[in-house]
Amino acid sequence: MSLFKKKTNASNETIRYGAKLITVKDPKNVISEQFRTIRTNISFMGIDHPIKTLAFTSANISEGKSTVTDNIAVVWANAGKRVLLIDADLRRPTLHQTFNISNREGLTTILTSDALEMDITNMIKETEIDNLSILTSGPIPPNPAELLNSQRMQALIASVEQSYDVVILDVPPILAVSDTQALVSHLDGVVLVVKMGQTEKAGLKRSVELLKLAHANILGYVMNDVGRNGDSAYGYGYGYGYGYGYGYSSDNK
Repeated sequence: MSLFKKKTNASNETIRYGAKLITVKDPKNVISEQFRTIRTNISFMGIDHPIKTLAFTSANISEGKSTVTDNIAVVWANAGKRVLLIDADLRRPTLHQTFNISNREGLTTILTSDALEMDITNMIKETEIDNLSILTSGPIPPNPAELLNSQRMQALIASVEQSYDVVILDVPPILAVSDTQALVSHLDGVVLVVKMGQTEKAGLKRSVELLKLAHANILGYVMNDVGRNGDSAYGYGYGYGYGYGYGYSSDNK
């Protein structure tokens, strides 16, 4: 049973063309304001323990995860925070397409290196957006779960969070593969992206169960494709309820 009317429209649009950065193209748009509201709500969750490492995931593919992740990173950078955005979805990476840069080297290059110490500064790329740096996925590996769950990945996160105010990871869908579970337990928080009419309630509930089993700090959910009169939206909330706001369709990841 879906949240509303079920759609089965898996898409590779973001993989081919990158995520839609509405917060860059039209920062005054009401959609961009929704992303700023989400950023603020997440920040409020870290009053006692600042949220420096944060992941966004979804139950399954094509639920708007990468689009939400990238736009949240932009508005956090707009707020003056030094942000590192990491594409940790090693099976369906999109960040290099979004920012139109080479993906010959990236996260997998770091994780598969034999070097005891590695200078990663050349792999972290500055963007045209002030305060926003990115680390693309690198070449797609045959063993993404092992890489993301490795001690080297934990060491990388511990290292970069010393240099940035916020480290945001786009991680794989929680139900599709096992890559995400061990990784998120080492982060300050994780947010689920839910697509109205596509994410099923049973899938969302199971996603929450798996994240709890992984001892992840679940901050809440972002629901997209919610709207009135055919409009869509982004909203932030808790539990299994419904989102709110005004916006546009993520259409893909």
